[in-house]
Amino acid sequence: MRSDIMKSGPDRAPARAMMRATGLDDAAIARPLVAVVHTYSNVSPCNLGLRELAEHAAAGIRAAGGTPVEFNTVSVTDGMAMGTPGMRASLVSREVIADSIELAVDGHCLDAMVVLCGCDKTIPAAAMALARLNIPGVALYGGTIAHGTHDGHPITIQQVFEAVGAHGAGRISDAELASVEKDACPGAGACGGQFTANTMAMVLSTLGLSPLGFNDIPATHPAKKHAAYRCGELAMECLEAGRTPRELLTRTAFRNAARMVAATAGSTNAVLHLLAIAREAGTEWTLEDFQPASEQTPVIADLLPGGRYTAVELFGAGGSARVAQELIAAGMLEDAPTVTGRSLFEEAAAAPRAERQDVVHPVGAPLKPRGGYSILYGNLAPEGCILKLVGKGGGHFEGRARVFESEEQAFAAVQGGTIAKGDVIVIRNEGPAGGPGMREMLGVTAALVGRGLGDDVALITDGRFSGATHGYMVGHIAPEAARGGPIALLEDGDRIVIDAVARTIATDADLAARRAAWQPPAPKVTRGALAKYALMVGSASDGATTHPGPGASGPAFQTSKPTTAGVTA
Repeated sequence: MRSDIMKSGPDRAPARAMMRATGLDDAAIARPLVAVVHTYSNVSPCNLGLRELAEHAAAGIRAAGGTPVEFNTVSVTDGMAMGTPGMRASLVSREVIADSIELAVDGHCLDAMVVLCGCDKTIPAAAMALARLNIPGVALYGGTIAHGTHDGHPITIQQVFEAVGAHGAGRISDAELASVEKDACPGAGACGGQFTANTMAMVLSTLGLSPLGFNDIPATHPAKKHAAYRCGELAMECLEAGRTPRELLTRTAFRNAARMVAATAGSTNAVLHLLAIAREAGTEWTLEDFQPASEQTPVIADLLPGGRYTAVELFGAGGSARVAQELIAAGMLEDAPTVTGRSLFEEAAAAPRAERQDVVHPVGAPLKPRGGYSILYGNLAPEGCILKLVGKGGGHFEGRARVFESEEQAFAAVQGGTIAKGDVIVIRNEGPAGGPGMREMLGVTAALVGRGLGDDVALITDGRFSGATHGYMVGHIAPEAARGGPIALLEDGDRIVIDAVARTIATDADLAARRAAWQPPAPKVTRGALAKYALMVGSASDGATTHPGPGASGPAFQTSKPTTAGVTA
């Protein structure tokens, strides 16, 4: 066992002495030591149930012959930090969580691990840590929040953000805004649509790191405790079988995950996170690899933000397994191993199938003919970017630039009523290094929807979007403005053309003539974790990681070889 180097032999008596102080006896010390790592916090509902789930996971480990060792790590709640300087910490926390899990588990030479995660960045961080350490382990998502009810209709945090925009436009009263606020979030669990948390929970199941079906169980459902217990047992089974995460994280698994994201019109943040997980696993996977999944996979799940239902209804309809069953029947998924020892197809076949449900449609009768995103290139994004195709907008948008140097400036313009139909809002210097931290723009996009402009304006940014965002939105533009990307050279009034069919984003402005006058902006943060991240982080087109290995683009401005580089409008 890995842990023998820490606990066995006469020289390790001091370590055993300290372990005895925690209540362990000879038998417990001799057993495999299994980490139970969670991101419990009571700052928000997202991770609220994880400490209790940790107790059940620990019980499963003990029942299977192991000794659980519990650790806690950090979390940043996007829904609370959104639109504030605190949002810069969100993506950075993904790296910090993965790093802290690595340090705690490797620092104590532990034998296996269970990672309990509950919100947007804790979920990919769990996968990154499993891939990096590559010891037997399993991940479990704490579960979705139940939807709230307002005026007889289900609502989520998405509707609160949109109500802010409606309030700013004078369309709803103070009292109505307060009522929406109070009704939206009834208890523990992560945001309830197919936003980033539930998208990434589905990704974990598809990659094989979580048992299929376990992540779909809502946070407050009684079955969640049993799922945690079973994950504790399963970590021990993986240890005995020698089953490790990188065996699961193949190109096949990533192709399957990309298709599941496309089929559910999931969060574009999944692109960023899957790239990061692939880097940790040493799996060849690029931004362009997402395009076939979106082009060839129809949207078959009717989920928020663009659809009608929440993750609770998806659970009732059969969850991720039901989506997988439909895609498997259509030949759109490939079989792959999972953490349970059974294949993805075996797990899907064993899952129950709800006869009466309206959440997941057959591939032959889809909601939309293709997935909810497209990878674009052009003279505004030589390294690529992501167009979110959630909303009523078509495949083409052309307008004049309204340039803002920060999210706050853009939000003030929207709330001030100075954005008009046909505008292309440009928010720059919000990328991984320039932000720093690549903030999400849900405050701005939701305000646009709330003011009735969601399908009449476009927004492009080197930042990113919440999974709750819908409308005609382009994010992850790379290279980012702070590192000299073309978006840094745009000016008010420049014509911008976005074409989902041609997969281009371009301007006919003479950017080359402006290059000589451009100067890098001064760093917004000069000390602490954010400053370190800004110095180390790579391009959004490579996952915005601080991974030092091959594929990390580092702080220097680099160009790629896009398929449509130099395209003009």
